Amino acid sequence: MIYCISILLEEDRMTKRTSMKDIARDLNVSIVTVSKALRNQKDISQATRQRVLDRAAELNYMPNLAAQTLATQRSYIIGFVVPDLMISFFAEISKGVSERLAPLGYHVVIAHSQEDPEIEKQEIERLLARQIDGLLIASAQSRPDADLFQSLETRHVPYVLVDRALPGLRSNYVGVKDEGIGELATEHLVEQGCRRIAHIRGPALPTGAGRLKGYRGVLRRHGMEFSAKYVVNGQSGKHTGNLAMRELLKLDPPPDGVFCYNDAVAAGALMAILEAGLRIPDDVAVIGAANVHYSDVLRVPLSTIDQSSVLIGQKAADLLVRLIDAKTEPAPERILIPPRLVVRESSRRKFGVSQGVPVGVFV
Repeated sequence: MIYCISILLEEDRMTKRTSMKDIARDLNVSIVTVSKALRNQKDISQATRQRVLDRAAELNYMPNLAAQTLATQRSYIIGFVVPDLMISFFAEISKGVSERLAPLGYHVVIAHSQEDPEIEKQEIERLLARQIDGLLIASAQSRPDADLFQSLETRHVPYVLVDRALPGLRSNYVGVKDEGIGELATEHLVEQGCRRIAHIRGPALPTGAGRLKGYRGVLRRHGMEFSAKYVVNGQSGKHTGNLAMRELLKLDPPPDGVFCYNDAVAAGALMAILEAGLRIPDDVAVIGAANVHYSDVLRVPLSTIDQSSVLIGQKAADLLVRLIDAKTEPAPERILIPPRLVVRESSRRKFGVSQGVPVGVFV
């Protein structure tokens, strides 16, 4: 009779939503231990983690996010604000972010600012309303919005700037030195024999300004005259890159090399050059930046500067988790990942022992 009652009690419990408290009681461990095991944290033993996971599976446990928030004072939600969902570079960063955060039990909510600072601010406010634990921001701002960042500080919301640093703002940042991207790309074109090097610049943001600065610095070091007519605005897309390249090809003389703000702009430039009946790289050598997934399958495989996009996402996620877990607010960190030159057919004019690929460069 007692045995039958036990079965009925067990069946009754199984019809209700299983909680972490149930798992903890069954295994004689704390709720904190159950929470850590379910979020794959590393400060508990593998044996304990497996016991928790096995019992959770037996009880068909589904996390109660509202209860977790009340118990831990965390939502386990991270907001990631990106300027353009159509740019593969940010998709690859998102992949790195997810790879780091998902095993820790975090959910990433992506918001799209459309390269508009006001929309960016609105999206951040919507994310804050969801009680997020932290923010990753690839900002559309050319200078920091004082009210926005003061609000984040007041609410004690940890945040990390990704790819795009904001001048004058003491903040955590993960990205690549944009001036270095401009230097590496332009230096490569010089080494390939280009002497009239143009630049299709990006939007009026720190990324665009940094790459332009690197481009100008290399011209100066090589005693090559800088001419404003060889710098045109291509924003960040294929269509605008195509229009910008058409304008450059009207110059007399036209450029024999062009450094593009990113790979999307470069893809548009390649199309314009081919449509004009010119040869790449013999007539015009082209290099982009980002090394997005399609760069090597274009009609002319594109030389580019690899920014380690997935690694940027991983490093940014790691840094944000450290900020969330910190007992006291640490000093801001600035993590810069070295850019790398990837040489393909769009710029390879010289072939020697190393096939024109400088030391330390990969193909």
